[in-house]
Amino acid sequence: MRVAALHTYPVKGCRRLDHDDAQVEPWGLAGDRRWAIVDPDGVALTQREVPALVTIHPRITTAGLTLHSADRATLDVTAPVEGQSVMVRVFRNQAPVPARLAAPVLHDWLGDLLDRPARLVWLADPTVRAVNPDFSRPGDVVTFADGYPLLLTTTASLDAVNDWLVESGDPAAPLPMHRFRPNVVVAGAPAWAEDAWIGHRIHLGDVTFRVAKPCARCVVTTTDQDTGERGRQPLRILAQHRRGPKGVLFGVNLIPDGTGRIAVGDPVRPPSGADS
Repeated sequence: MRVAALHTYPVKGCRRLDHDDAQVEPWGLAGDRRWAIVDPDGVALTQREVPALVTIHPRITTAGLTLHSADRATLDVTAPVEGQSVMVRVFRNQAPVPARLAAPVLHDWLGDLLDRPARLVWLADPTVRAVNPDFSRPGDVVTFADGYPLLLTTTASLDAVNDWLVESGDPAAPLPMHRFRPNVVVAGAPAWAEDAWIGHRIHLGDVTFRVAKPCARCVVTTTDQDTGERGRQPLRILAQHRRGPKGVLFGVNLIPDGTGRIAVGDPVRPPSGADS
């Protein structure tokens, strides 16, 4: 087994970046979801309610970001390490964490693009947001990702989903992996091998991760990650084959046990005795 792809999402809900290698930090891959776009109440906007977020293309720079969208000027964004602090919730029912507001010109640009009030915020301190204690240890932290530092998927499991779609005659097949917005994609494992890794440790290159839980999937997976258009799949086919107590499942959530660098092509070692 090997690492087949690595991705980060600098601004929550927006376009991905593809990497040949990435630094693993305690809260996830470096640069992943340190920024978020929030509503006037400080709640993060996601593709669940704003599919148009996929049209925003961020790039990480030494100072912060650039933001680009079709037919609009590219904006340079400086990470606001000082300035106005706001309280931000990833979900409305979660405890808020402090973040810093980007320059007002960004808010105007975003509000015009998304057709709603919106502000850009930076998580200056990535240690302030705890992982769900039901599946973590004290001190485990996460950025503005939904709940866990990393998401891992496997190519064989995606192949299984696409086979189901073909068998059903659904014209959506084949779906690309980026519908699931993973951080790490693993090739060379059997379909659904990741189920056996839950509750154990795996090794990506020289870095160890705890496999915390299966990932329950939402309407974001039905959103074309190039256009923002919505369909029915893969949620409908997953509901037929991969429904669990917490919803339909694809991929597993990871928590780093250490730091280091991982790269495409690195070997993946599953738990001893697990499917591989």
